[in-house]
Amino acid sequence: MIKNPSGAITRRHFATTAAAFSIAAPSILRAQEEDPAPGTVVIRTTNYTIRDWQSHFRNLQNGAILVDTKGRVLHYWPEGGALHYIYPVSVPLTPDLTRLGRTSVVHKRLGPDWRPTPSMLARNPDLPNYIAPGPDNPLGTHALYLSWQYYRIHGTNDTRKIGRQSSNGCIGLYNDDISELFELAKVGTQVLLI
Repeated sequence: MIKNPSGAITRRHFATTAAAFSIAAPSILRAQEEDPAPGTVVIRTTNYTIRDWQSHFRNLQNGAILVDTKGRVLHYWPEGGALHYIYPVSVPLTPDLTRLGRTSVVHKRLGPDWRPTPSMLARNPDLPNYIAPGPDNPLGTHALYLSWQYYRIHGTNDTRKIGRQSSNGCIGLYNDDISELFELAKVGTQVLLI
């Protein structure tokens, strides 16, 4: 967690804290249990580009999620903008699987089940038709359903995928991270993939 007393992150503050975090183990970063104070950036990854919400959204009504597919990180700002969360993610395997633009969270599901999309079955007809919630489910423990059909922000039980181009179109997070984001985001949260 990065905290600047003024609430603003300056280049100097960013460089200082980034250097400190680059030597910290990811498990230390992920082990923060305290409630963050206003003006805090909550970091769940050590490789990211800091972004501000004003460059991408008109307001923070219902909160905002920005997915940087090139940087492989998800930014979340709750309504009010006092906090900024950053999570490492998996992104689509190829550009033709990547959908960019604006959407929103239309449904949230704890323990999602999974069915392959028609295009996934066309690419790989050997895929199972259905996987129930549980340790074999590719959607992990939680899913945020987007207004785009078949697109989700979800967890994964295969943590090797995080930080890589590895998905069939969805955005994947560690199960611990999607659990936190699931509690923070709500139906109606704005989403932008760039």
